[in-house]
Amino acid sequence: MSTREERTRWFLRDRFGLFIHWGLYAIPARGEWVRGNERMSREHYLRYFHEFDASRYDPKAWARAAKQAGQKYAVLTTKHHDGFCLFDSKLTDFKATNTPAGRDLVREYVDAFRAEGIAVGLYYSLIDWHHDDYPGYGDKAHPDRDNEAAKDKPIQFDRYLDYMHGQVEELLTQYGKIDIMWFDFSYDNMTGEKWRATELVRKIRSIQPDILIDNRLGGHIRAAEPEEYAGDFFSPEQIIPPGGIVDVNGRSIPWEACITLNDNWGYHSEDRNYKSAKQVVRTMVECVSKNGNLLLNVGPDAKGEMTRESLSVLGEVGEWLRLNGDSIYGCGISELAKPEWGRYTQKGNLLYAHVYDRGIGPIYFQGLKGKIKKARLLRDGTELKVEAPWMAEEYSDVAGGDFITLKGAELPDDMDTVIELELEGQPLHG
Repeated sequence: MSTREERTRWFLRDRFGLFIHWGLYAIPARGEWVRGNERMSREHYLRYFHEFDASRYDPKAWARAAKQAGQKYAVLTTKHHDGFCLFDSKLTDFKATNTPAGRDLVREYVDAFRAEGIAVGLYYSLIDWHHDDYPGYGDKAHPDRDNEAAKDKPIQFDRYLDYMHGQVEELLTQYGKIDIMWFDFSYDNMTGEKWRATELVRKIRSIQPDILIDNRLGGHIRAAEPEEYAGDFFSPEQIIPPGGIVDVNGRSIPWEACITLNDNWGYHSEDRNYKSAKQVVRTMVECVSKNGNLLLNVGPDAKGEMTRESLSVLGEVGEWLRLNGDSIYGCGISELAKPEWGRYTQKGNLLYAHVYDRGIGPIYFQGLKGKIKKARLLRDGTELKVEAPWMAEEYSDVAGGDFITLKGAELPDDMDTVIELELEGQPLHG
């Protein structure tokens, strides 16, 4: 069996992925938790099942947008907490093939993204608000959590687990090679072996030995000896960990921050609070500078289209990556401390200075005196001179550093001006 280090090698090289939340909840258009948040009855929610037609669903367009954005892998919600399946599961009738859409939407997604050379991930919710054997009354999020009529409903949770394990097996046997299995999520006592997690992971690895699994089945991925089901990578949500993610011995472990483009995962028609391309680029740089990845989410609308705002931001980020991608792909943390003007990423003896703050005068590179062999503006290869200004020798505190002057009062790229520094001698180790 492959090791975590072997399995995650491509993942830590690719660095930037697309998360897609899409399902029945796109029709009410109030976010993916709408059924739970509004304690919506099953009968009410079934209205959306009978309306779901996916009439403008074009995963080839999604895949083209992801490729243009510079995203190297994607993760699609095959089943969210509402229990609705975008795939043709033999274990339920609550699936896309029984809606007006009438087809297996996961198959089309897998084929489209694979055709663009983008690694394929499948999200699957461990939680299920539709299944009769998932406990509702007293749960923290279930639509029936305080519904007295559901209080004494008999539950056979093992029957639900058989169903859940069976669906995961379907997802991993019907679509060829799958690169990521993204589970969501454990909480309270619903964690670890409550899901029969060891059994599930062994089944997954027997079918897809090289697949990456996130850490949301439970367990302690940061322990010296993590559980078998603790996962291949850590998945912080809506936050960039201040110090990255390390285990108890201080060793970096693979991680990926999942971040929404606006304030919701699923489509919300009134949510126009989109992050700018500049925010996305700098978030991605921050992740990579701490040995992490960025999984950026979009929520297509009820018909299956990504919003114009989403496509616009993805396009701008993609153009920045077209010119500056060498500072992201295959890069990671630098031994140098975070500079006051921005951040560093590094690949071997190539150090990438992400300059956010132009300041006044030359840019100071602490600790690099005599170590910079070559300096170039990454976006177009422009040579940059490494030279101390005439007054620099007056200051004893700059003896260990060097300077680069950028012409003009403004940065060449306000989002992130990247300077590629080729260093002398042995590379710094991150």
